[in-house]
Formats: sequence, structure tokens, C-alpha cells
Amino acid sequence: MVWTRSLLTIVMVTGAVSGPALGQEKPLTNSNAAMAAYDAKRETTLVGTVQAYTSAAQAPPLGPHLTLQTGDGVVDVHLGDARLLAANHFTVQSGDSLRVIGEYVAYGSGTQFVARILQKGTQALPVRSVRGIPLSYMAPRDAAQSKAQGGVL
Repeated sequence: MVWTRSLLTIVMVTGAVSGPALGQEKPLTNSNAAMAAYDAKRETTLVGTVQAYTSAAQAPPLGPHLTLQTGDGVVDVHLGDARLLAANHFTVQSGDSLRVIGEYVAYGSGTQFVARILQKGTQALPVRSVRGIPLSYMAPRDAAQSKAQGGVL
């Protein structure tokens, strides 16, 4: 009983002493805190010509990126999930004219433009939710396989 009480006291004292030390993380500055989360009210529309496209970037944020030449300069745009683009037959090539709705968000030590909606001609594809979360690709169910296995459609 005395041993249990002593152990409990040690754990409580250790937690009380280390708690404030664990919470000493450098807070975000006001400008970075405001940009840390996606906010649909801050969305911007970019219109331009694709200079380059890659479906799998080697540096974070991973995933498809494109370099868009706009009237204001060149912008690196993160597109979300490449499988979502492929599943929706949304192809991007150099020279394509695109309209991109999204916003700049804090990423690492700088900012990154993240797309929420891509539009090429009459085809528009949402790639993020209104909260800025990349939409994931869901493979379509194979109805023939479900019937063969006795699954519910």
C-alpha cells in the first residue's frame, strides 16, 4: 500500500513538473496562424497557362503539382491526389489554359498555393473540400465481382 502510494505521488509530481515544459512550443505568429488553415473566404482565382506538370513531386507537399504562368507571374500549384485526376479523366499538359480556385496556405517556412477546383475548358473538378482537405480517390466497385461473391449492391 505504501509502495503504491509512493509510486502514485512520484507520477503526479513528475506530471505536474513536466506539463508546463511540454507546452512550450513556439506559437504561430498572427499572420502564419491565419494562413495555417484553409479558409474559403480567402480563395483566389488564378487563370493562366501550364508551364510544367508533374504527377508525383519529389519534394513536399507530395502529389501532383503544376507550374502556372499567370498575368502576375509564375505560381506553383499543389493539386491534391493524382489518382483523383486520372479517375475523372482530367489531364494536364504544358500549354493547357487552366482556371484554378484555391488559396495560399502556410507550408513549411513559406507558403504553397493549394487548388480546390481545377477548370479546363468546360470540365471542372473539385480536388479539395471547402475546408481545404484533399479529396481522396475511391475506386469504383465492380458490380460483377460483388454478384459473384454474393455481396450486396
